[in-house]
Amino acid sequence: MKGQTYIILAVVFAVIIAIFAVINVDPVEVNYLFGTGHAPLILVILFSVLMGAIITAAVGVLRVIRLQKELRVARKEINALRAHENPVVEAGAEESESTEIAENDDTVK
Repeated sequence: MKGQTYIILAVVFAVIIAIFAVINVDPVEVNYLFGTGHAPLILVILFSVLMGAIITAAVGVLRVIRLQKELRVARKEINALRAHENPVVEAGAEESESTEIAENDDTVK
C-alpha cells in the first residue's frame, strides 16, 4: 500500500509541474556561469525539475548502497557470533541430554 501511495503522489506532483510549466511558456533570459541565453520558461522549469530529481535519486542510491554495505557487515558479524557460540551451546546441550537419559535409565531399572 505504501508503494501505491508513493506512485500516486509522484504522478500528482508530475501533473502539477507539467501544468505549471505549460502555463509559463514565455521566453526568459537565463544567466549561465559562462554567459547568458534566451529559452522558454517551460524548458527552464522542466530542466530544473529534472536536475533536482536526478540529484535526489543519486543521493538516495548512495544512501541505499551505504545501508546495504552496513547490512552486509552486520550479517557477517552476526554469523561470526553465532558460529562462535554454537559449538559451546551444542556441546553443553549434548552433555545435559546424555545426563538426563542416563538418569531416566537408572530410574526405570
